[in-house]
Amino acid sequence: MASVLLLQRDCVLMLMLILIRSGSAHNECHENLSCGPNQPLIRFPFQLVKEMEGPCTYPRLCFSCTEKTQTMLLLPTIKLQVVYINYQFQEIFFSDPENCFSNKFMQIINFVQSYQFESPPFDEPYGNLSFFNCTSARHPIKRYPGDSYSQDTVSCPIFISNPYDSVLEMDITSCTKMFHIPSPIRFPESKYLRLIWPKPNCSECEEKGKRCKWKSNNNDTEGDIECFECTRKVIHVPKSLIFAISGSIFLGLVVIAVFKSFFYFRRKQEDQARVDKFLEDYRTEKPARFTYADLKRITNGFKENLGEGAHGAVFRGKLSSEIPVAVKILNNTDGEGKEFINEVGIMGKIHHINVVRLLGFCAEGLHRALVYNFFPNGSLQSFIFPPEDKDHFLGWEKLQHIALGIAKGIAYLHQGCNHPIIHFDINPHNVLLDDNFTPKISDFGLAKLCSKNPSVVSMTAARGTLGYIAPEVFSRNFGNVSYKSDIYSYGMLLLEMVGGRKNVDMSSPEDFNVLYPDWIHNLVDGDVHIHVEDEGDVKIAKKLAIIGLWCIQWQPGNRPSIKSVIHMLETQEENQIAVPPNPFHSATSTKVKGPTSTRRPLHLEVIEE
Repeated sequence: MASVLLLQRDCVLMLMLILIRSGSAHNECHENLSCGPNQPLIRFPFQLVKEMEGPCTYPRLCFSCTEKTQTMLLLPTIKLQVVYINYQFQEIFFSDPENCFSNKFMQIINFVQSYQFESPPFDEPYGNLSFFNCTSARHPIKRYPGDSYSQDTVSCPIFISNPYDSVLEMDITSCTKMFHIPSPIRFPESKYLRLIWPKPNCSECEEKGKRCKWKSNNNDTEGDIECFECTRKVIHVPKSLIFAISGSIFLGLVVIAVFKSFFYFRRKQEDQARVDKFLEDYRTEKPARFTYADLKRITNGFKENLGEGAHGAVFRGKLSSEIPVAVKILNNTDGEGKEFINEVGIMGKIHHINVVRLLGFCAEGLHRALVYNFFPNGSLQSFIFPPEDKDHFLGWEKLQHIALGIAKGIAYLHQGCNHPIIHFDINPHNVLLDDNFTPKISDFGLAKLCSKNPSVVSMTAARGTLGYIAPEVFSRNFGNVSYKSDIYSYGMLLLEMVGGRKNVDMSSPEDFNVLYPDWIHNLVDGDVHIHVEDEGDVKIAKKLAIIGLWCIQWQPGNRPSIKSVIHMLETQEENQIAVPPNPFHSATSTKVKGPTSTRRPLHLEVIEE
């Protein structure tokens, strides 16, 4: 598979390279270059180099770009900015970044003579230039009347005038004349130096529809040029090569698709074979097996949805006019059938008044479902209300009856089966209530069959519902995973029943909190802040709270067995049970007195094994 992917990648890269090369042109035919917006275009006879220190040899006149996208003349002796280039009239305009051409007089003359520049033709001849010392002038001097360009006499004290300039009009009477010098160019009257280049002249080449370039074998100083056709040189790619590369890419894609389809269907076949083998071995139990069409008929086309769980949706149905059922459609089809096998295998073998009874199942292709008794009262989660809510609170006697039934169901799983079963997901959602509020433990998708001695259970990953998972399931630093993990979950459930509220903050899946209720210790210490009807209710509330506190001890060895929990629920008064230490003592402060309860968050960090 890896070789196929590498072949496909190489073919794609080769094809892209050919296409790019096919669309490339000769360097001499590059489009006009520039340093940025509103900057002059750079083309023959000029050259644009990347850096100020870049190579530039005669006869090419080179420019470079500054960080401010200005076009600068690339000469070591002079710094001038290129403002505008007119290729039709072969004119170029320079400006001085320091606004003082007079300070660069000799460098400019040498530059003009070296590169054979000239001044544009004017009516007035240009000859001797007059130099004036304007140090004593206290005002800027304008080049000519009405000009907006003024020369600063402080940073640029030398003033140069052309022969035809009027001293009076330029207002330089306060300056001292120094000397005359013959010049090959007219000196700029404004802030721009305007020059023309008579050679090289590309007009002849352009008239022929051609372009100019320097002769490649030119070693003299004449700067000879030649004309050339600027046609894009397209590399011819044989059709056979294009077909071969395209065919290879297509073949690679087909091979990948075939491999993926093969592995997908083989995985599904192995999944189905695993389920079929399990069902063949399970046939001796004589469970009811339904087809998917049966489920649609039982649920009237999945009309009444009872809710969505972590592993699928639950629908209400009827086996007959007198037997209501709940049908759970599993949506985890990628779990290799393990969860389905686990739940069917466990629920089909257990029969207890406090455990949900599996009536049948469906395993038809990708459709998998479980059918069990329907309980109109729903889950225990729907009846967890604070005691002061008289319209919904079940009462302390009934809560004790439910707590005892759940404990007996757990005891049956731990001690009453041929192989001990650890549920790993005891929480209010997985406890169903029948018409008489008899609790039924359900959802065995995460349960685990153990050996005769479930004191140490091997696990590769944490399982369960956040907030009810025992600390040792998160990290072995707290001890070994065992049946005591279910005791912890039961303790959290018991405390929620007593307090009538959740002890888990699930507002953020990435950072959930276990909210430890300080009022529980207030309750067992006699400072009660929950609603009670009489003294008997106080005793029940205290007893359930104390048992819950014992069950949620951090160390598994400090938690009671489920048999001891049942004994405390059935026979002992609350004053006969010792109050356990606060398992969250490091995360809580001393007891808070007052009319309201306090809930302090405790962060549980998952520690890698």
